[in-house]
Amino acid sequence: MVTTRLDPIDRKILSELQADGRMTNVELARRVGISAPPCLRRVRTLEEAGLIGGYHADVNARELGFEVQVFALVGLDSQAEAELSAFENRCRAWPLVRECHMLNGEVDFILKCVAPDLSTFQSFLTGALLTTPNVASVKTSLVIRVAKDEPGVPFDVLEERLGREA
Repeated sequence: MVTTRLDPIDRKILSELQADGRMTNVELARRVGISAPPCLRRVRTLEEAGLIGGYHADVNARELGFEVQVFALVGLDSQAEAELSAFENRCRAWPLVRECHMLNGEVDFILKCVAPDLSTFQSFLTGALLTTPNVASVKTSLVIRVAKDEPGVPFDVLEERLGREA
């Protein structure tokens, strides 16, 4: 398990950066209780190990004119690996699809889509998604409001679990 390679300082660095990826290295070092040079080395090591995949701004979609958010449940005719990969590649190319997750169960994929309006989403749905080879069914749900949108992982749960294992 990757957490066995992470000491408490590494986990604290990840937790702090997840909460605020814009802080300076000096501030990060202060928060985790080490000096700036080793803090920077640790951050670079975490990046190289793939534990930090990037730094992103949390933009307000509605303020930018993307009023519509839809979850689409997609069923495929075939679940052969080549067909799954082809669908995933198609999803990566569609700008309105912001997330694509393959599922286990009744449906094969769930897509999180954003659009400026219902007309734009409907055009995508009828002109692209529904006409995609191997797509057997699509069920959509329009988001009314978001009660929680917290990216990342709950580091407090990780620390609690590691404390029980120690």
